[in-house]
Amino acid sequence: MEISVDRERVEAFSQRQFQFYLGYSSFILRALEKSSFQKFLHWMLKKEKIDEQIVKVVHIRVLPLKRKSGQGVAGKCAPDRGRIRIYPKTIKFCQIFRQRFGKNTLFAYAGNRARAALIHELLHLKYTEEEIVRELAEEYFGFFTQGKSKENSQTLQRMIFKTKSGRDSPPNFSTALATPLTADETCLRTSSPL
Repeated sequence: MEISVDRERVEAFSQRQFQFYLGYSSFILRALEKSSFQKFLHWMLKKEKIDEQIVKVVHIRVLPLKRKSGQGVAGKCAPDRGRIRIYPKTIKFCQIFRQRFGKNTLFAYAGNRARAALIHELLHLKYTEEEIVRELAEEYFGFFTQGKSKENSQTLQRMIFKTKSGRDSPPNFSTALATPLTADETCLRTSSPL
């Protein structure tokens, strides 16, 4: 895993913004490298019969990526190249989220959003159907969070995974899937009107 930046996009951000995103990506790298999560990923890849050698690099991108619709992308996978990219949320999102839910909840959300995105993208190495990948990613993320209290685990699940069915959504998060994703994109986000 490594932190990487699109040099041509840096000019669009102030030094203060770039420093924020650099700190965000460093935090995400630490969250993804935690031994408990790495052990979980090894178990998941083995269970899914996905060869770890397929993954050449996981890039923790410094700058956020938005689709044409304006919605952020959590991750991208290029299975043929063995490359996975994980993207941050925007500064604006983080500021509003922190005001509403507090700093600790923001940190929990950011770290777990990145974990869920990586799980999702790793599953794309085997599956091409987005619906199957979404279902499996949510299931595996649930396995990973089982050690947390049941309430915390369910809340994390609802905050990270946006469902079409609208089942058990927390009051501040909508449940409609606004735009379809391309095959190589993951959009894991709270959908609070931020």
